[in-house]
Amino acid sequence: MTIRKTLQTLVNSKYVNRWVILLADVLISVFCSLLSCLFVSYIARLSVVPGEFIQVLLLSTFSTLLSYLIWRTYRSIIRHTTLKELWRLGVAVFCKVVVLFLLILTLNDDVLTIRQLILTITVDFSLSIIALIAFRVILLFLYDAVIINFYPKQTPILIYGIGQDAVAVATMLPDKKYRVMGFLTIGKQYESYRILGHPVLQIEDYIGFENLRKRYGMQAILFPDQKSVREEQDRIIRYCGKDKVKILIAQPIEEAAGNTIKPQKIQEVRIEDLLMRDEIEISMSEVMANFQGKVIMVTGAAGSIGSELCRQLATFHVKQLVLFDSAETPMHNLRLELEERFPDLYFVPVIGDVRQEARVNFAMRKFHPQIIFHAAAYKHVPLMEENPCEAVLVNVKGTACVANYAVSYGVEKFIMVSTDKAVNPTNVMGASKRLAEIYVQSLSVAIGRGQKEGKTRFITTRFGNVLGSNGSVIPRFRAQIEKGGPVTVTHPDIIRYFMTIPEACRLVMEAATMGRGDEIFIFEMGEPVKIANLARRMIELAGFEPDKDIKIEYTGLRPGEKLYEELLSNEENTKPTTHKKIRIADVRQYDYEEVARAIEKLSQLSLEVRIPDTVRLMKKIVPEFKSNNSIYEQYDRELKEEAQVEEGKVAGPINNRRSF
Repeated sequence: MTIRKTLQTLVNSKYVNRWVILLADVLISVFCSLLSCLFVSYIARLSVVPGEFIQVLLLSTFSTLLSYLIWRTYRSIIRHTTLKELWRLGVAVFCKVVVLFLLILTLNDDVLTIRQLILTITVDFSLSIIALIAFRVILLFLYDAVIINFYPKQTPILIYGIGQDAVAVATMLPDKKYRVMGFLTIGKQYESYRILGHPVLQIEDYIGFENLRKRYGMQAILFPDQKSVREEQDRIIRYCGKDKVKILIAQPIEEAAGNTIKPQKIQEVRIEDLLMRDEIEISMSEVMANFQGKVIMVTGAAGSIGSELCRQLATFHVKQLVLFDSAETPMHNLRLELEERFPDLYFVPVIGDVRQEARVNFAMRKFHPQIIFHAAAYKHVPLMEENPCEAVLVNVKGTACVANYAVSYGVEKFIMVSTDKAVNPTNVMGASKRLAEIYVQSLSVAIGRGQKEGKTRFITTRFGNVLGSNGSVIPRFRAQIEKGGPVTVTHPDIIRYFMTIPEACRLVMEAATMGRGDEIFIFEMGEPVKIANLARRMIELAGFEPDKDIKIEYTGLRPGEKLYEELLSNEENTKPTTHKKIRIADVRQYDYEEVARAIEKLSQLSLEVRIPDTVRLMKKIVPEFKSNNSIYEQYDRELKEEAQVEEGKVAGPINNRRSF
């Protein structure tokens, strides 16, 4: 029973202590040296002198320790041993025997002849290599036997592919949880091949996949990276969905300092892994250099984008990170996370509302941020359509408030997070974000022209939907699938652009590094995704058949919602940058004084909750704001009629000239 507990303790530990491995290798190696000396003494008919025998023992121990420490053979993990590690072990053994017999010759130059010396070195090297490799092989067999005995409920899996990433993943799997049954490929070109002792298995169609599942009892397919998942989303991913086989993906391989290998992290494939195109490459070294040692403030810090910005900024050795948000519980959770993950980070959570000038002023005065990321905003289209005054107060007045104090306190850069819904807006939320863009851009232009005193450079970033954000369609679909459906889609033809939250934040920081002021940066979002296809794919990924097991229902477009989002990313209305995937929107400029007066009037109307006047003024300032599927469509008709009357195209009383 004691032996059983000891074995289980060893298995449950991450890895055997490196000094234990070193001790075992030294004992084996010294024993082989003594054995080789005895062998040569026997065939050469030499007498064994106890003093010389002890000398060999001591010198062998010294040379072995010296060689193994220099070549660090003890730092490799035995059950993850590769040819490279075996080569290193061989070199270490060779160095050991050379040093040993050089020491023997130095101390006793008449003990052995050249022939006897060569024979002794050869025997010692051969015995040591054989013994050390055998030691490792025995440990591997014992480890596998113990794993099978103590952990019979391992999940049998197949690993997709036979490339180096697939092999690396196989060597670093959590042994207690997964059991590799083989490597899965498409076709017959690798028939009868074996990798790491496991067979290479081929399939050509679903029948072949089903036969493999039954034969090997596989419960999951493990993909080494996102690229392979996306390549097989119309084949193996669908096969797995039909047979209720889990789809797993390995996170990027992690290697700690000193060549120590960590267990591979495995997670189930998410719909995000299927949707993503290749991420935009950015120079993180330049980004880090831009933020290192600076005081940075993030508004909306507890939100989806804001919190991820904080996580990434935490790795850039910033001087201080100021978190500004009105949401108490999310802020508390973020604080606990940062304290745990980044114990050396100097950060300050500030509960505050961007609409409250006194609170914004306090944060600026107390911390004097050098860079501000403005992510605070209301973003839900239907809610803002129902509450337009609140959209104005937060998205417009709040932005103006933070921007004004940024100028007053000499902030170097102000980076605003905007949305593709600001392009030709069809809803209040999109129009409010466009108004915020107009304000910060006009303010920046006024500073550049010397019309307003200040040094702050204003930069706007505009991108589409982010996967996994609060209120995203994906969590909603997932919850509906878990309940058994139906999955609700507003329209069969509706499409959206998507990117991950981490990528969106990296792009925001890249824009902050690249921007010189006044720009609205547009990011290449790839191909848009049809939401109906997204719903079907998620149902299949969950192991169900769309419209059979789980129905898809179309509920109609929501107020303010449009079928197609726009980014202004074509060459006709954008200008290139040094980055081929990032462009600058070519938008018309506004006079700051006029904009400031209009925003002030708009804010006052919103404070008084004068909804019709608020929406009408928004449409005057942003003439491309045309409501869609909304009660505010009537204001478009009224404003059009007013404009026609002004131009004398329609008989009727002449109204005052339209202005904002």
